[in-house]
Amino acid sequence: MTLQANYEQIPLKEYAERAYLDYSMYVVLDRALPYVGDGLKPVQRRIIYAMSELGLAASAKPKKSARTVGDVIGKFHPHGDSACYEAMVLMAQPFSYRYPLIDGQGNFGSPDDPKSFAAMRYTESKLNPLAEVLLAELGQGTVDWVPNFDGTLEEPSWLPARLPHVLLNGSMGIAVGMATDIPPHNLREVASACIRLLDDPDATAADLCEHVRGPDYPTPAEIITPRNELVAMYQSGTGSIRARAVYTHEDGNIVITALPHQVSPSKILEQIAAQMRAKKLPMIEDLRDESDHENPIRLVIVPRSNRVDADEVMQHLFATTDLEKSFRVNLNMIGLDGRPQVKDLKRILSEWLTFRIDTVTRRLNHRLAKVERRLHLLEGLRIAYLNLDEVIRIVRTEDEPKPVLMARFKLSEEQTDYILETKLRQLARLEEMKINAERDQLEEERAKINVLLKSPAKLKGLIKEELRADAAKYGDDRRSPLVQREAAQALDESALVASEPVTVVLSQKGWIRAAKGHDVDAEGLSYREGDSMLATVKARTTQQIAVIDSTGRSYSTPAHTLPSARGNGEPLTGRFTPPAGARFDAVAAGDNDTRLILATDFGYGFVTRFEALTGRNKAGKQIITLGDGARVLAPQVSADPARDRIVVATTDGHLLMFSVAELPELDKGKGNKLIEIPKAKLSSGDERVAGVAVVTEGKGEITLYAGQRKLTLRWADLVEYGGNRATRGNVLPRGLRRVERIETTG
Repeated sequence: MTLQANYEQIPLKEYAERAYLDYSMYVVLDRALPYVGDGLKPVQRRIIYAMSELGLAASAKPKKSARTVGDVIGKFHPHGDSACYEAMVLMAQPFSYRYPLIDGQGNFGSPDDPKSFAAMRYTESKLNPLAEVLLAELGQGTVDWVPNFDGTLEEPSWLPARLPHVLLNGSMGIAVGMATDIPPHNLREVASACIRLLDDPDATAADLCEHVRGPDYPTPAEIITPRNELVAMYQSGTGSIRARAVYTHEDGNIVITALPHQVSPSKILEQIAAQMRAKKLPMIEDLRDESDHENPIRLVIVPRSNRVDADEVMQHLFATTDLEKSFRVNLNMIGLDGRPQVKDLKRILSEWLTFRIDTVTRRLNHRLAKVERRLHLLEGLRIAYLNLDEVIRIVRTEDEPKPVLMARFKLSEEQTDYILETKLRQLARLEEMKINAERDQLEEERAKINVLLKSPAKLKGLIKEELRADAAKYGDDRRSPLVQREAAQALDESALVASEPVTVVLSQKGWIRAAKGHDVDAEGLSYREGDSMLATVKARTTQQIAVIDSTGRSYSTPAHTLPSARGNGEPLTGRFTPPAGARFDAVAAGDNDTRLILATDFGYGFVTRFEALTGRNKAGKQIITLGDGARVLAPQVSADPARDRIVVATTDGHLLMFSVAELPELDKGKGNKLIEIPKAKLSSGDERVAGVAVVTEGKGEITLYAGQRKLTLRWADLVEYGGNRATRGNVLPRGLRRVERIETTG
């Protein structure tokens, strides 16, 4: 006897292709992508349906999650319990779902760690009221039923959603060769767009964007994507969304109160702390997480001082951490034709409205059939009432009353069975009146249903009314504000440098370098042959350094970029392009608001802010106007112009002190006269201003240098040289009338 083989022999290549294609289609259609009708993946649909079958409505008492998961995987979804439970938890997390479908009791995770939920044996769950939108019309002939995996039960192919749930909660999934990233949206906005499309089928995606203004995430983080990019995204079905954290200022601290969707607070803290450890955030002193039940998100950033620009710091953090995050948008879903497709906003809403019209039509037809059946039964009952005595006689006397009644009164089998099953108490006159009233009511309902089914306009009107009702019942205000913001910009390198003291040294031949610390013997440093020290200034690595040349032009460069003082430095001509023949005469440092006194040896000067000396132009900018032969003096810092005094010394031994407030504050120019120098001596070069110094009223001292001699004058001594600006001043003691330089020493 020959046994017939029950297998097929095919090439391995063909088998592999077929197996992989089958697997791919299964993952695409039955696992990863949502259906446009109810917006659910199969596992989500089965969880919702199984919970409704367990009686876990919003008004019911919750049951153990393990019970629900057991029903789902035992009856409808033959896969792992952990994956099923995780899908269930996701639908219960208010920080993951814009409109949670499940009400979870117990530990269902936290924004800090969404997967930190307790095991299903510990948690309980039931459906949220919003699930009614998906389930309410399930038993009204609105869906097709298919056998479950073992053919012992039936499950719905889809749920009869009364709202476009595919947009409300969105979806994420990775299939084979494709993926989906649908962001959540605001219920009221989506319902409004559906109504607009019902009223105006020719409305474009751009028109619908007047209603659907953008995604609406569960967190109140700002959506900063420009309006035109949002419209383009909805027109093409692909794009990206940028969300940014929200922060406030409290007692000098920065308090972050909202994070972008799916961003963990602990990850943000880790990212900021990593930059702090790398010394890339010297302006931040401390970082705290003060989140609690009342404030789910409260991250506190403590600046190092009140001079730190908090907004600038946040712009840097937006650019370098997940405080600003980009979300990919790919509106890919299973359409009404059963095929996956990336759809634009109009296509999604149009297909859903087609789905909804079909659902409502099936619901009305189902109800019409029930009404007509009931009217049919009532008509038979009415005939029985009209011929009650005859009916009773037939029932009492006939062995088989059913065929006799059918023949005698021309009743259907269904009507006859209903009459025979009627209880005696329903034969009362009052019951007859109730039946007549019910018949009138049902006939009126049948007429209304027929009108709706025959009039597409009235059917659309019904759908619009239901959309408005659901939007009023379940809708809420937008959570994610749409805000126009400029792109975040990371701080440049200088802003991220640790603030350390340095002494900047400028040589006679224009070479510059920076030595660590402020206690530096600049004259003792090594110089190139024929070169020597010209000027020094104390600064910090976070500040800008400004140099002024012999033409009165100013140039600036970050202090931390200067070469170390271990070498000879570098020539400034490598950084800047001064006019031909110009030399560098002075150097200054400070913050933008630092006030400087700029003066020339011709005895003119003014007050300016350090910001006026800075700029990015390698050719510099004109800051001080110099007369023929005039030379700029070392700039002096004035911390408090109201209390500070300027001391001016000439090479001919004249000294004058007056208030800094007598000088004008200018951005550039020549300034006002500081001290009177006879024109003859000025033109002949016999007398110049040797230098200026700044002292504070009531304290401080200066030192004058004249050859090998020096003289230190304290405040009490300087009072004798006080006077008005532009006067001649008093004469210094004999032996110090050839002043070479002046310094503030206290």
